[in-house]
Amino acid sequence: MVLGKVVGTVVSAQKDKSFAGKKLLIVKAIDLDGKLLDPFVVAVDTVGVGTGETVLVVNGSSARMTEETKDKSIDSVIVARVDSIQVEAQ
Repeated sequence: MVLGKVVGTVVSAQKDKSFAGKKLLIVKAIDLDGKLLDPFVVAVDTVGVGTGETVLVVNGSSARMTEETKDKSIDSVIVARVDSIQVEAQ
């Protein structure tokens, strides 16, 4: 899983039917301080999040294990909205 922040949306008039009705969001990975990192993914939103929210994203075969994405050509899925992050002092 990757901790990330939703930074934008992708609009597509034509897409594979497995994406029909699915919202596509641009998610950038973040570090534990919330700083945006360079990698980004376009992920299918399965939990109803929006721009600026912190999320958990799964990639690869794990992305095809949710009820909504099973057996679909999807590589990245938002599976949770993150309410808070707690890290013990090191």
